[in-house]
Amino acid sequence: MNEARKPTVLVVDDAPENLHVLMEALKADYAILAATSGEKALELAAKKNPDLILLDVLMPGLDGYEVCRRLKADPHTEEIPVIFITGLADEDDEVKGLSLGAIDYVTKPFNPLLVKARVKNHIALQQAAKLKVDVERIVRHDVKTPLTCILSAPQLLLMADNLTDEQRDMLKRVEEAAYTVLSMINFSLDLFKMERGLYKARAEEVDLLPILYKILGAKEDAIASNKLEVVFRRDGATLGQHEEFTVMGEDLLCYSLFANLLSNAVEASQEGQAIHIDLAQGEWATVAIHNAGVVPASIRDRFFEKYATAGKERGTGLGTYSAMLIAKNQGGNIEMETSEDMGTTVTVTLPAASAG
Repeated sequence: MNEARKPTVLVVDDAPENLHVLMEALKADYAILAATSGEKALELAAKKNPDLILLDVLMPGLDGYEVCRRLKADPHTEEIPVIFITGLADEDDEVKGLSLGAIDYVTKPFNPLLVKARVKNHIALQQAAKLKVDVERIVRHDVKTPLTCILSAPQLLLMADNLTDEQRDMLKRVEEAAYTVLSMINFSLDLFKMERGLYKARAEEVDLLPILYKILGAKEDAIASNKLEVVFRRDGATLGQHEEFTVMGEDLLCYSLFANLLSNAVEASQEGQAIHIDLAQGEWATVAIHNAGVVPASIRDRFFEKYATAGKERGTGLGTYSAMLIAKNQGGNIEMETSEDMGTTVTVTLPAASAG
């Protein structure tokens, strides 16, 4: 299991002794960035996007107040919490700092343990607020399609006096959409735990084929309307009927993992193209999902990073990030290859079940 990323704190002070004291107090729990001027602080904030900034007020050139004002005026840095650390102890100075958007104000000489405690509390509050936003984005983005299906199916069924084959098929779609919603709700809190290395996987044998078919069934309209072909192969041969492809993992996590990847493959495919799903099983089980689309160059190097997205009006950049977390938390891995000539292949590796 991967160690959770340490939060990053940017410490800004023109006095080296103050920088040293603060860095010594915080380095065990945080990744530290240091700046001795307001100009350098703005540069690092824009480039590194720290989780919190400890900011001196009295500095040559740009003082802390001006740095804070510019941070809060920039959409890319306005959400970074700022704590002023200064020798200015007048109440008016504190009011000015807080009015500029700082979340706290510590006067010198400071107690390093007090600063450390305040940093810890404010980062925890920031992470909680960010988690809320992240979960809301996931829900808004991923629940829209299944909820539309859930709402439309009963309306269509009520238009006829008796159930027809088409209506029965619609009921199956309702069931599939409800399963999707349940998966998302259960997964939202699990994602939070995975990010922090707190999730304990409960591995059992899972047959991936019914899960993949269920996901594709929910995408049937998009696949049909774009005349896409979905081709399954196992070890290079056509997949036979009633086969199993078992891995060690969790049913709902596998559903969320492949729902994100197959949705991306469908969205990236042009009319008439094929999506290939290649299965292979030995000591490890691999699922390679290929489509003819190409990942934009701007996000290829950070394809699995949080918020990495390009060219999607409603994209959150959380789909491939959550897929990476799921794969690794189940003891597996995920990789992506893309080129203009070959298209895009995302390969998921998971522990194989002995019965597979």
